[in-house]
Amino acid sequence: MKFDKNIFKSYDIRGLSPEELSPKVAFAIGRAFADFVPSGAIAVGRDMRTDSAELAEALIAGLVKQGREVINLGLITSDMIYFAVGSLKLAGGAMITASHNPGAYDGIKLTGLGVVPIGVDSGLLTIEQEVSSEHFKTITKVGKIEQREITSQWIAHASKIAGTIAKPIKVGIDFGNGMASIFLKDLQQTTPLQIDYLYETLDGTFPNHVANPLLPENTKDITQLVKNKGLECGIAFDGDGDRAFLCDESGAMLSGSELGAILAIHILKKHPGATILYNAVCSRIVPQTIEAHGGKAVRTKVGHSFIKAEMRKHQAVFACEHSGHFYFADNYNADSGLIAALMLLHILSISKESLSQMVAPLRTQYVQSGEINISSKDIPADLEKIKQAFSDGKIDELDGITINYPHYWLNVRPSNTEPFLRVNIEAEDPIILKTTKQKIEHLLAKKPLSDLSLSVQ
Repeated sequence: MKFDKNIFKSYDIRGLSPEELSPKVAFAIGRAFADFVPSGAIAVGRDMRTDSAELAEALIAGLVKQGREVINLGLITSDMIYFAVGSLKLAGGAMITASHNPGAYDGIKLTGLGVVPIGVDSGLLTIEQEVSSEHFKTITKVGKIEQREITSQWIAHASKIAGTIAKPIKVGIDFGNGMASIFLKDLQQTTPLQIDYLYETLDGTFPNHVANPLLPENTKDITQLVKNKGLECGIAFDGDGDRAFLCDESGAMLSGSELGAILAIHILKKHPGATILYNAVCSRIVPQTIEAHGGKAVRTKVGHSFIKAEMRKHQAVFACEHSGHFYFADNYNADSGLIAALMLLHILSISKESLSQMVAPLRTQYVQSGEINISSKDIPADLEKIKQAFSDGKIDELDGITINYPHYWLNVRPSNTEPFLRVNIEAEDPIILKTTKQKIEHLLAKKPLSDLSLSVQ
């Protein structure tokens, strides 16, 4: 069949809906997915986007046509599909979502037996080829569908891993009209949290702001709520609920690296000497914190498919990404925004420090650029320019190009979804950060560097 193959990304399937990802394509993906995973039931869930219900129905129809038993979980968060596959020992799972993308997009995340992610290196290309060729297995007996609700079981599982919240905490939550709002009632009933909340109504058009807390403009509302109400912290979830970003009582946002470091300290108290992973774009504060508290820090490529494989390889207890994904061995090595948020609240509930006091030592050492996206028409050539321009640094190519100097580092890597280079810089000094950023921007914009005073080591 004819379809835009660009919807098959490195980690999932994603595109404009229905222009690129239509019910017809979802039906074929369902058939191909059924043929790919081993025998057994398959879970399907979806988010609240305007096309997700129709896409889920089409994908389920494809699974059933190939004779598979389907457990329809309805409206869930992405981390709940991992929980379902792991706890119910299913052959696989499919989540209909475009995560934090704007409302015009939709997508499908696929998970295999044992909660192993299905990406380009682990079967997604095989599924794409079968969809394209339409060479599906011939099945004589159609499958069946079972409806199931797992929200309460998921909350109990997440809470057990995170730890008991020992005292009432005044917390603000911005659900962003996304899927995490399905947790609200359970959290109110099962924890001592005193919750003020925003945008709890499920709405895939995102009428208030895009549910992507990685962008500062989307966290203004939660930081204002925390300050106005005098709350102890705030949480902003992304659209499919698998990432949680936190702010302290002053409204200052924690980076993914800062939250990861706090969680690592706590986890190492329970698992002395354990291995913890961090991706190639995390702050230096993450491995420094892990090692300072007796753990073994292992650096990985960016992306859940790489990290989950590395967790198994290294028997790691925890992993963090700069983008707000946090992985837990007790959660089938899968990531969860809810577990990360609840664990931070547990830590806060047993600490004598406020969140700002807790994170202060981590904030004082480095300044960061945040992720800068620069358009590139020739990514290999531009990466080579970066290597040549910073050839006096220590270069590694684990994920894109990372160049280390004593007082700063930078990482430049291709986007997995768009014609961009993603640039991250961290330095001990704001001037070094600014100068390095200018150097890269001029270099990639093909502008002369003669007007810049560049002296950074």
